[in-house]
Amino acid sequence: MESERSIDRLARYIMGAAAAAIILVICWYFKSVIVAVIAAAVVSLIGIPLKNLLGKIRIRGKCLPNALRAVIALALIIILVLGIVTQIVPVAYSIIMNISSNFQSASISSASFSTMISELNSWMISRFPSLGNDWSIVDTIVSFFKDQFNPASLTTMVGSVASTIGSVAIGAFSVLFISFFFIKDEHLFRSIVGAIVPDRYEEKAMETIGDIEKLLSRYFVGLMIEITGVALISFTGLWLVARLGVTTALGIAFMTGILNVIPYVGPWIGGAIGTVLGVILKYSSAAATGGNMDILMVIITLVAIFTFTQMIDNFFFQPVIYSTSIKSSPLEIFIVLIVASNIGGIIGMLLAIPAYTVVRVIAAHFFGNVKAIRRLMAATSEEA
Repeated sequence: MESERSIDRLARYIMGAAAAAIILVICWYFKSVIVAVIAAAVVSLIGIPLKNLLGKIRIRGKCLPNALRAVIALALIIILVLGIVTQIVPVAYSIIMNISSNFQSASISSASFSTMISELNSWMISRFPSLGNDWSIVDTIVSFFKDQFNPASLTTMVGSVASTIGSVAIGAFSVLFISFFFIKDEHLFRSIVGAIVPDRYEEKAMETIGDIEKLLSRYFVGLMIEITGVALISFTGLWLVARLGVTTALGIAFMTGILNVIPYVGPWIGGAIGTVLGVILKYSSAAATGGNMDILMVIITLVAIFTFTQMIDNFFFQPVIYSTSIKSSPLEIFIVLIVASNIGGIIGMLLAIPAYTVVRVIAAHFFGNVKAIRRLMAATSEEA
C-alpha cells in the first residue's frame, strides 16, 4: 500500500513537471504576445492614475465617460514619449552631421579645443608607442564611422531598418490597443490572472495582483516624475548657465533624464555623455549661442550642472520613489541591484526593482509564514 502511494505521488510529480514544461513551451512560442500584454500592463499602471485624475473633472456636474478618459490618458502618455523623442533626435542628428562633416576644420571653431586634442594625441602616443607617431584620435573616430556606414552594407542596413521599423510599429500598436482596455477596466488584468490560477488560490492571487499594481503604479509614476524633474533642472542649467541653444539643451536634458532611470550608474553615464555632447555642440557652428567661454570653464560648468542635478535627484526624488513607493529599504534595493547587475548588466538593473517588487509581494502573500520573509517584511515596515 505504501509502495502504491509512493508511485501515485511520483506520477503526480511527473504530470506536474510535464504540465509545467508544456506551459513554458507555449509561453516561449507566444513570447511576443506575452511581452505585449506585460508592456500594456506597465503602460496601464501609468495610465490608470491619469484616468482617475481626469475623473475629478466635472462638466455640468457630470464626469467624462470612462472610455474617453482612457483615451485621453493614453494620448497623454503618447505625447510625453513623442515629446522626449522629438527633443533627443535633433541632438543626435546634429552630432551625426558634425562628425560626417570635416570635423577637424569646420566643426570645431575653438583653438583651445584643437590644442586639447593635440595634447591628447601626444599623451596617447607617449603611453602607447605601438600606435605610431602619426596616430590621431580624430582620424580614428572618422575611420570608425566610415567603416560602420560603408556603401557595401547600406542595402542590408536599410532592409534591416525597414524590418525593424515594421516590427516596432506592429508591436507598438498592439501594446497601445491592449493598454486601452487595461486602462478602461483597471481590474481586467487581475481578472485574467484570476481566471488562470486554481480556485483555491484565486482570492489570494487577486489580492496579490492588486498590491503589485498599486506599488508598481506608484513606482512608474514616480519614475516619470523623476525623469521630468531631472530633465527640467538639467535644461535650466544648460540653457541659462552653459548658454546652449534651446533645442540642444532640451535634447541633452531629456537624454540624461532617461539615462538617470538606470540606478546608480545611470547618472554617471548621463552626466558623462551630457558633458561630452555639450562641449561638442557648444563649439559647433550649428549650436553656438554666443559667449566665448574657455573650454575648461565649459567642462567645469557642465560637470557642475549635472552634479547639482544629481544632488537634487539623490536627496529628493529617489528617496520618495525607491523607499516610499515600493516599500523597500535602501540597503535592500542596493543588494538587489548588485545581484541584478551581475546577472543581466544594465538591462538587469533596469528590470531589478519592478521584478523584485513583484517577487516580494508574492512572497509576502503566499510564503508569509517563512521566517526569513516574515523578518524582512517586519524590518521594512519598521524603517517605513
